Amino acid sequence: MTRPVTTPATGPTARFGDLRGYLEALEALGDLKRVKRTVSPDLEAAAISRLSYERRSPAPLFESVAGVAQGFRMFGAPAALSSAAGKPLARIALSVGLPASATASDLVEHLVRTRSVTPLPPRPVARADAPCKQHVLLGDDATLDRFPVPRVHDFDGGRYVNTWGIIIARTPDGRWTNWSIARVMMIDGKHMTGMVLPTQHIGMVWQEWVRIGEPMPYALVQGGAPAIPFVGGIPLPAGVDEAGYIGALHGEPLDVVRCETVDLMVPAGAEVVIEGHLSVGRDAREGPFGEFAGYSTTETSMQPVYTIEAITHRDDPVWPLVAEGRPVDEFHTVTGVGRAAEVLAELRAAGLPVTTAWAPLRAASHWMVVTVPHDWRERLPGADSAEFTHRIGEVLSVSSSGRATAATFVLDDDIDPADDTDLMWALATRIHPLDRSEAWYGFVHPMQNCYTPEERATRSGPIVLHDGLLPAPDGDRIGHSSFAQAYPEHIRRRVLDHWND
Repeated sequence: MTRPVTTPATGPTARFGDLRGYLEALEALGDLKRVKRTVSPDLEAAAISRLSYERRSPAPLFESVAGVAQGFRMFGAPAALSSAAGKPLARIALSVGLPASATASDLVEHLVRTRSVTPLPPRPVARADAPCKQHVLLGDDATLDRFPVPRVHDFDGGRYVNTWGIIIARTPDGRWTNWSIARVMMIDGKHMTGMVLPTQHIGMVWQEWVRIGEPMPYALVQGGAPAIPFVGGIPLPAGVDEAGYIGALHGEPLDVVRCETVDLMVPAGAEVVIEGHLSVGRDAREGPFGEFAGYSTTETSMQPVYTIEAITHRDDPVWPLVAEGRPVDEFHTVTGVGRAAEVLAELRAAGLPVTTAWAPLRAASHWMVVTVPHDWRERLPGADSAEFTHRIGEVLSVSSSGRATAATFVLDDDIDPADDTDLMWALATRIHPLDRSEAWYGFVHPMQNCYTPEERATRSGPIVLHDGLLPAPDGDRIGHSSFAQAYPEHIRRRVLDHWND
């Protein structure tokens, strides 16, 4: 299901109403690998997906999965870096309606623009028009045992139902419906448990149900339009309905349909929808799980229990799988990109001259880079680089996305922060080994691996802003000893004209 849409920056492109249209687009790009041999959901599918990240291979579509009905499929690495030559961000770009050739700056600017577009609430459709209602399982039939629930890492605490699906939940008063991604582990065919942190949006909604002493209705959605998990994985402000943001991103409302047993609306084109209630107490032990920093852990915690009351699914459903770990995978390409967009929007809202922001993918969402234009001194009269970096720190130190990143580097925009070669050179040659940095103390993300155990436990510690801005240039630009800058145009042209000789 693919429909044309026009975005302000790129003109006509395409948006996908379900996962299957996206799979077709990846296959046309040469970025999808159909795995026809039978693959086990117990580690094997995840291992193939993990190797595909590390080798930048096409996304694997497992067409024969052991232990489930014929036709049930799995799809690995759904928003990882692409194998398509010259289009490393193709999967991410296609997910949000941009061309496969979109750059890092295109992605961040697209998300920033969408923040200012009027949300388009979802559009209810009849059950007969909703593919996710092709099969309705109730009572004893509504069991996870029918589905290819993967075990992702050998050291995980169990099989993980959710690695790339969204959890839909609404506050008791109905003012806010949140769509978000959080890991969910299978207990048995009828029960799950998962991470519900107070700082996460799902945790905020759940706490409101806890206060009135009632279990929280939920729907866990697997598959659907690729924009759905993408938006569920980026840090929109609390109180913002992701469904309306997706409508603004698509340029038209998202089709939704009512659940069978709870009063929630879900994407009509979803592959699988699991419905039920989340317990008031923290009643089950969850974890460990290999997280985005790339390390195995032994950490577990007590978390609420999801009871399953109904499951609906399409014919031959596709179950998405993220084998999270060392970069680059979906946490880095989605949450990292989303945080960069939030940082850029917040700095511009504060009136600061900023070119772009980017969370370097191979830094496992622990770093942020902010680049600034060459004329920032004229736009901030009287400010030196330390003052400018301090002003950026004032914004990021009270920003959820700013505080979720341990280190931010402020650099001139003569380098591309998404180009690792550019970035490594700039960090090595412009960041002082000791001075020109400022620490801001407060909340820190408990899964940022660089902090001490005490800081992670208390969620309190420093974020650091590094001033890597160069002295004022002598002339219109900063000089580089590069092919582009160290040689006159006629020499460059002669070299290029004869390069293949």
